[in-house]
Amino acid sequence: MASIVKRKNRYSVVYTYKDDDGNQHQKWETFDTNTDAKKRKTQIEFEQQSGTFIIPNATTVADLLEEYCSVYGVNNWAMSTYRSKKGLMYNYIIPLIGDVKLDELTPRLMDKFYQSLLKVKTKSVQNKKPKNEYLTVHTVREIHKFLRSAFNQAVKWELMTRNPVLNATLPKEEHQKREIWTAETLMHALEVCDDDILALAINLSFACSLRMGEMLGLTWDCIDISVESLRENNASIYVDKELQRVNRDVMEVLDNKDIIRVFPRTLSNTNTSLVLKTPKTKTSVRKIFLPSTVAQMLLERKKQIDEMKELFGDEYLDYNLVFCHSSGRPMEGQVINRALKKLIQDNDLPDVVFHSFRHASITYKLKWNGGDMKSVQGDSGHARMDMVADVYSHIIDEDRRYNAQKFEEQFYNAKGLKNAEEGKTAPMPKFETSVELLDPMAEVQEESKVEEEKPVENSADENAALLAKLLSNPDTAALLKALAKTI
Repeated sequence: MASIVKRKNRYSVVYTYKDDDGNQHQKWETFDTNTDAKKRKTQIEFEQQSGTFIIPNATTVADLLEEYCSVYGVNNWAMSTYRSKKGLMYNYIIPLIGDVKLDELTPRLMDKFYQSLLKVKTKSVQNKKPKNEYLTVHTVREIHKFLRSAFNQAVKWELMTRNPVLNATLPKEEHQKREIWTAETLMHALEVCDDDILALAINLSFACSLRMGEMLGLTWDCIDISVESLRENNASIYVDKELQRVNRDVMEVLDNKDIIRVFPRTLSNTNTSLVLKTPKTKTSVRKIFLPSTVAQMLLERKKQIDEMKELFGDEYLDYNLVFCHSSGRPMEGQVINRALKKLIQDNDLPDVVFHSFRHASITYKLKWNGGDMKSVQGDSGHARMDMVADVYSHIIDEDRRYNAQKFEEQFYNAKGLKNAEEGKTAPMPKFETSVELLDPMAEVQEESKVEEEKPVENSADENAALLAKLLSNPDTAALLKALAKTI
């Protein structure tokens, strides 16, 4: 059994284990919060009882990363994350610094390692030719994120006294702006598109900010296009799964974690499987309301599928998918991508990738709703609102220019502070001070001061006119009446 001991502001999980020689040892693992400590305590006790516990005793970078993936990664990573992290580990980290002892790692050594990575040639993945000859800055920064997390875990396991990459100097990454179609280009593309499946895919991605996998994983039980919903403009889709092709060895290591359905293989010599799985993040599970036009397109698609079911009969593979082949078999992204490429080439359209429609969707939603990032985040499924702000802030900035223009039109021009006709700035008016606003005698005193400066030769008519002017001010009249009562 493990226990939790509080040490100052941190929490340590204390447990005992036996080494290969049968000798018993005590181990302390330190965490920043009690929640993390409880989570690790539960994990240790479960693994000790099931005989799967691995003692953290790494001495080299390679040892640490292997333990980190098997202890932390298996329990916390999605399949795509696990595969990418293992790829970074075996292709670029272990071959270069895998033999380095943990106590020999320094910030200087890690800075040199990051700089050297920019001269490392990119490895091919699954026999696909890499896009770049050498590692990109983005990949180097992904390696840094992986190592930073692994070294943080090593500190918690008390295998290291400090994280050597916390203050690392990383190469700067310049984000390239993703090209998207304007609303006019998009409308024209849909008008010339004669592929119903592609047209539906484009409309769903643009109207609902869907990722490719989320769109291809849509099932009819998650779509509300009933007569009542259409009448009340309440049609919607519910995103709670995605279609993805994953490595079978990763599925085995992660024990089919997050997998809802594994589809039968069409090729026996492949090491991957097509699956329906839960989304990568909790915020990706969401309800999205449909424009009426897109809801009508889904109704037409439902009729097509019903006709195919009737035509194929028992041979139809009914997985309840919206996007499927005529036999009901799942449709992968490459089918949509090929159709989009053909549409672009046949109609001389600007070259974009399918994911651009999601970017276009978020861009136009921000423009059309006045920059309401919270509502856009609800549609897009971003884990944090600042992710929307970081990527799409330029869109909001474009519209914020109108704030300045509105101030110019509604305040400065309207108040006569700028003479638009002559192009000259008018003199600033004299504003009342707070004392003048609060003191009812201020106006009387100012009038008296003016009168004192004039020769005392007022006639009776002039005095009467002055009194009438003073009494015309309600505050002055009230004050004079109050004074009269005290005399």
